[in-house]
Amino acid sequence: MTDANANELINETSPYLLQHAHNPVQWFPWGTQAIEKARREDKPILLSVGYSACHWCHVMAHESFEDPATAAVMNEFFVNIKVDREERPDLDKIYQRAHQLLTQRPGGWPLTMFLMPDDHMPFFGGTYFPNQSRHNLPAFADLLRRVAEVYQTQRDELRQQNHALLQALQSLRVSDTQATTMINPAPLDIARQQLENSLDAKHGGFGQAPKFPHTTSLERLLRHWAGSNGVDVRSLQMACFTLQRMALGGVQDQIGGGFCRYSVDDYWMIPHFEKMLYDNGPLLALYGQAYAATGERLFGDTAEHIATWTLREMQSAEGGYYSSLDADSEGVEGKFYVWSREQVRELLDEHQFELFARRYGLDRQANFEGQWYPHVFHDWDDLTEHFSLSEEDARATIDRAHARLFQAREQRPRPGRDDKVLTAWNALMIKGMAVAGRHMGRPEWIHSAQRSLDFLRATLWQDGRLLATYKDGHAHLNAYLDDYVFLIDAILELLQAQWRDGDLAFAIELADVVLAQFEDRKDGGFYFTADDHETLIDRPKPMGDESTPSGNGIAAYVFGRLGHVLGETRFLDAAERTLRAAWTSIEQLPYAHTTLLLGLEEYLYPPQTVILRGAHHDLAVWHKRSVRPYAPRRLTLAITDDAQQLPSLLTERRAPGGGEVIAYVCAGSSCLAPTADWDTFERQLTDHEFHAEIQWS
Repeated sequence: MTDANANELINETSPYLLQHAHNPVQWFPWGTQAIEKARREDKPILLSVGYSACHWCHVMAHESFEDPATAAVMNEFFVNIKVDREERPDLDKIYQRAHQLLTQRPGGWPLTMFLMPDDHMPFFGGTYFPNQSRHNLPAFADLLRRVAEVYQTQRDELRQQNHALLQALQSLRVSDTQATTMINPAPLDIARQQLENSLDAKHGGFGQAPKFPHTTSLERLLRHWAGSNGVDVRSLQMACFTLQRMALGGVQDQIGGGFCRYSVDDYWMIPHFEKMLYDNGPLLALYGQAYAATGERLFGDTAEHIATWTLREMQSAEGGYYSSLDADSEGVEGKFYVWSREQVRELLDEHQFELFARRYGLDRQANFEGQWYPHVFHDWDDLTEHFSLSEEDARATIDRAHARLFQAREQRPRPGRDDKVLTAWNALMIKGMAVAGRHMGRPEWIHSAQRSLDFLRATLWQDGRLLATYKDGHAHLNAYLDDYVFLIDAILELLQAQWRDGDLAFAIELADVVLAQFEDRKDGGFYFTADDHETLIDRPKPMGDESTPSGNGIAAYVFGRLGHVLGETRFLDAAERTLRAAWTSIEQLPYAHTTLLLGLEEYLYPPQTVILRGAHHDLAVWHKRSVRPYAPRRLTLAITDDAQQLPSLLTERRAPGGGEVIAYVCAGSSCLAPTADWDTFERQLTDHEFHAEIQWS
């Protein structure tokens, strides 16, 4: 494809890169062409990292990258490389960490880094820079000139700084496999206390604004409650109170469903309006689990809203899930989602308007730039008392109001959608659909997850390796650790929802690639990139949770589960090596490693594995009995008697014939006698299940 007015981004598949293809900046994608040009012309690289749904990325693009004068300065002094952090999380992880080391401040997007042209070491960086000097930030064009001057005049000093930076980066991934401390449960208890210490007891969530969902922390609290045999009710309360406040807040789109990335205030009222697949998949799973644990209607309704939004707006006809929805529409953040009081009044009858206004705050001062963004201010008890209605009548009235507003909102110009399909993020949503689908008995959600898995396997699994991204018929870029282990996790959850021949074999193939190409064979744990990946300035081995779960944490968790289900010690050993490699990091800050704590928990307390064999129609009741309750330390596979090519230990778990169901129940390497007796099966399951009525305070 050629375009005389375009730069080198014009042939990329990333919607984010294509947004910049007609900038006056001479952008290049990361690759040989740009790197060789920088070295040949002795120009530093200006590396700009962002993503399609990022509001401040759009602001910086409009202010600076679309401005011919600023672009002229960029083109004169730098070779300019634009990176989509969703397609190249390897580059993003490295340069975000370098930014933190250089500036001693947290990073974010847009990320703006200046690199040496020969070894690509960063020597200066920041995030958003304005076009005019403000908020103690220099004007971007002035900064560019100053950076170019420093590069020309202080080369030796920069080399010394870069040497120290490289040593610091390498020190961050040193594994402590020689640690003499025995792996023990102390981090589980410490993390639980750290989470309580950081809890916002008034509004839910952890810390102050901006407030993120922190799904891995909430899952940790739910599992801690279950791990205490239901004694630690406070853990359950903390998790459920936060889930309640988020579900009622503006961080969930009350009209159309789906969660935004974070709240800009302590109250969960006004979000940063972008919606990310990687948030909504784990949140769907979490609300499904909370519903199973408590029976709370709000949690089931919230799971329903997330799933409905995903099916309606985020799943392609081919089966893959899209990546995100933009925060902006018509160039204005949140415009698609907000209302004037008059707009709402015109759509609803007087009774509907009065209920809607009281529930969502239209009877108060405007909460978003002179307009109203729906946030629940009054619960159902208040509405029923205030309007002398039954709760079902109040709910029905609000539902009708929702429907009217939703239909009207659908006529507005929509936020942009990033329609690339990312393997790792699809895996998170596959897991969400599978977990919520089995807990809530929703086969259509399970089918949606299977469609996505089938798409990934048909399109992004090529020649025995995964690819990371797909758009418009083109799959490319070598997959990362997260792509592999998130997908293994998703397959195991989907198999709990419904057995399909071939899915477990695929998970084992993925696991074999991870062991062969990603494992640190010397020190344990897994690198983020494969051993044949492009050589970069660092090969990170991330242990802590970020905006998505830790890849090493999920690896420890799924290798433990695979090892127990299949009876294969090579997987169990890999899980243990990962925990040992991460142990120092876990001990230093347990609550920042909650995904690794999943692996730790199941290393210390092996999961209950339930293998059910029998005819399809007879299996259903037994299967439902095992997978519906909240039993986080259980993995259930209901395998029909005609299943083909079962791997490893499963070949020994045979169906009895004659339609009878038989259950094989184990915990770790200890197994109970197989049983075809329902009452015995009930007793075997009960000790691992938890249900509670919750009090919010």
